Amino acid sequence: MSSPSWQVLPTCGVEARGLRLGHLAPEQVRQVQAQLDAHGVVFFRDVGEFSMDDHVEFASHFGKINVNRFFEPVEGNSSIAKVEKLANQVRAVGELFHTDHSYDLEPALGSVLVARQLPQTGGDTVFVDMCKAYDNLSESLKAQIAGLRAVHSSRQVFGKHREDEGTGKPIYHNEHVATQDTVHPVVIVHPRSGRKVLYINPSFTIQFEGMTPEESKPLLQALYHHAVQSCNMTRFHWEEGSVALWDNRAVWHCAMNDYEGEYRLMHRVTIDGCKLVAHDACKGSEPYHGKIRDVLVPRYPGTVMDLPYVMLQLETVTEAMRNLDKYARLHGEDAPPIKPWWPEIKWYHAVLLKAMGFLGVHPRL
Repeated sequence: MSSPSWQVLPTCGVEARGLRLGHLAPEQVRQVQAQLDAHGVVFFRDVGEFSMDDHVEFASHFGKINVNRFFEPVEGNSSIAKVEKLANQVRAVGELFHTDHSYDLEPALGSVLVARQLPQTGGDTVFVDMCKAYDNLSESLKAQIAGLRAVHSSRQVFGKHREDEGTGKPIYHNEHVATQDTVHPVVIVHPRSGRKVLYINPSFTIQFEGMTPEESKPLLQALYHHAVQSCNMTRFHWEEGSVALWDNRAVWHCAMNDYEGEYRLMHRVTIDGCKLVAHDACKGSEPYHGKIRDVLVPRYPGTVMDLPYVMLQLETVTEAMRNLDKYARLHGEDAPPIKPWWPEIKWYHAVLLKAMGFLGVHPRL
């Protein structure tokens, strides 16, 4: 049995070398599980031959496979979701910060992503350690979120038919089954490590329970901007065949859509999880029976928008990429400059959106 090397990254995650993932011994599986519990995301390089069957078998070591409702499966294996961006495609799957399946009553434990075909440059993935994000919160912010729960929904991302501007093809599938509305504790106890985790994210969290999106925005903004400090983030540069295993209860991720005109193909297997428990006397995960405002992720032009939700997504990714760029320069890293892929909302757009919303007209940019 080979002895892998484990390099703990200074901000988020651990990198493994020397593991042949298609042929793991039980002791090696235990090692990987321990590293995942400790660091939230494990990056594998030099994994050897790793077929689609190997991919599914590897993920199965950590739990039951979850077949995603909204992604196209790869041909011949329904357990693997195809995460593909065509050369003429504008939008990329997962291009804003999120954690997979937080809208489910039992959110996914994690995912295993494999790089099959990569662009010549770009296409990195950013991960955020949400255990560290909680630990580093000020005592005043910890007090503000104590006992809170937040509403998560699949509707605003997957619930409407949307086509990519470049290809004219649907971005996601089965929008009619995007009906998942759930409330989770804002601070959970991680099911395995026992650590406290800040469990909200810009893509699927709509508001705090008992508050409107507008009322929720200032506190969500403070928490999101705190999370994307450079000390909590890792920018992972993929090589063909690289594998990432992450815990959706412990990290965020964001796929950098900075490779216009190039092709990228990733394969993803998702692993089932469990209900979440609060770190205090707050209730745990429950179905949400309130009304969810009809919103969409920003897709320009001509997309119905909800201002607090959209602004939080865009402000968070803007802040994160600014922090990553600054960190790379300060530490002399050989990372390419970040080219913005997200739309910018000017101050006058915000005024117009508010006015149209007040008049009952669906705001569009």
